[in-house]
Amino acid sequence: MLRLLRCIALTFAAAHVHALTADEAKSIASGEGATRIEALRASVAHADENTVRFIQALSDDNVKLVDGKALIARGDRAVDPVSGSESAMPASAEDVTNNNRMRGEIESALAALQLLSPDEALRRAAVKTLQGNLDEAKLPLIDKALSLEPVADIRDSLALLQAAALLSSSDRNKRIHAANLLAQSSQAATKTLLLERLRDESDAQVKSVLQRSLSQVESRLAWGDRLGAIFSGISLASILLLVALGLAITYGLMGVINMAHGELMMIGAYATYVVQGVFQKFFPGAFDWYLLASVPVAFMASALVGAALERSVIRFLYGRPLETLLATWGISLMLMQLVRTLFGAQNVGVENPRWMSGGVQLMGNLSLPYNRLVIVGFACAVLLGVWFLIERTRLGLFVRGVTQNRPIAACMGVNTARVDTYAFALGSGIAGLAGCALSQVGNVGPDLGQGYIVDSFMVVVLGGVGQLAGTVYAALGLGVLNKFLEGWTGAVLAKIAVLVFIIIFIQKRPQGIFAMKGREI
Repeated sequence: MLRLLRCIALTFAAAHVHALTADEAKSIASGEGATRIEALRASVAHADENTVRFIQALSDDNVKLVDGKALIARGDRAVDPVSGSESAMPASAEDVTNNNRMRGEIESALAALQLLSPDEALRRAAVKTLQGNLDEAKLPLIDKALSLEPVADIRDSLALLQAAALLSSSDRNKRIHAANLLAQSSQAATKTLLLERLRDESDAQVKSVLQRSLSQVESRLAWGDRLGAIFSGISLASILLLVALGLAITYGLMGVINMAHGELMMIGAYATYVVQGVFQKFFPGAFDWYLLASVPVAFMASALVGAALERSVIRFLYGRPLETLLATWGISLMLMQLVRTLFGAQNVGVENPRWMSGGVQLMGNLSLPYNRLVIVGFACAVLLGVWFLIERTRLGLFVRGVTQNRPIAACMGVNTARVDTYAFALGSGIAGLAGCALSQVGNVGPDLGQGYIVDSFMVVVLGGVGQLAGTVYAALGLGVLNKFLEGWTGAVLAKIAVLVFIIIFIQKRPQGIFAMKGREI
């Protein structure tokens, strides 16, 4: 706030500025709501340092009335907003009450003043705040900010603000010019503004221009919604891919129906939570890098649990799918209860590092969050790693050999029991990586895995058992299809429609998108 005051003082130092008067301060702080709003709007056009300080005090509920005079409360002292002199706060001081409409106007006034802030982030935030609350009284300040703004995209946004403010002008030509300028906008607030102005406009020519501009803005917003749905689908697909990659090994390659796969993912998420706590307590200065340390920890935690599960239970149930399903379902319940005992039944909070906060603003209604972008990239990296491990390493060769023909692989000297353990641990570790990624976009709790286990099985089956390429295509297709259907039918009906589609597809093509290559005899 001090930086903002200094900036405004320097900006208007060379200009003739009508300083705040006692009568203006009183008009802003007392009287009818419409009168106060009119006085507040008028004060913004010629704001000096005292005006900014007074408006900020109003926002903080630190303005009191004493015998019809507005004073700023600072502890038990009263500060004159005009002269800055201090005195003891009289006992008869009355609080100034601001209703919701007045608070909105105060917020809008402060945002207008922040257009002159030296902080780029504050100026961007001010532009966003003003998009939904503009009037012609703020034009002088917007004009001043536009003439001083060094950043090109903020300058463009200020030009649109200028046009939006001119929509309320009494000059017909100015309203037409403003409507033509606003046709270039891709902001949802501009659509609302044009609709409101169209409802109140009486001039037929202006209404025609407003309608044309509204159609162009709506078309641009529709494209933003479509691109947003595609990105949301890709984001969901990346999560489904991470979850399904582990199943592509344990179920697709090994034939094990592991109903505890979701809980292995949950272990990865809780491992991330534990690493976060360690960094918060012992390495607070390096907290932004805790996620990088969480990746190997989440992988190893889930891999070790998976290896223990395979050695103690799964190894005795190969070739018996029903018993495997029941056993792993029971283990999933045990793991959930263990987590509830250790961490409690409530969700735990996992924070995004600062470098994953925010996003890329492509259009007015299209923003790509950094955390989602990172997860998409992470899923691609994990996919490449799994492909290289399965197709280009000795372990991958053994896994494929044991999968295709276990007796022959054993005759060739392959320790099939060890390969089973390694493969199951790998699939479990990948589930842990999925949990690590999910902790950055959703809640972490004992039931985390339950929401993804069915979807991940559908991805593996639809893509083709044992086919990594099929898993990728299935995850991408289901993710994008699900998000598009959600926009038309809602989340529940979208899930049902996707399930019906998969059932029909599997009926027509039981081997999935990519069938296992075989040899006819």
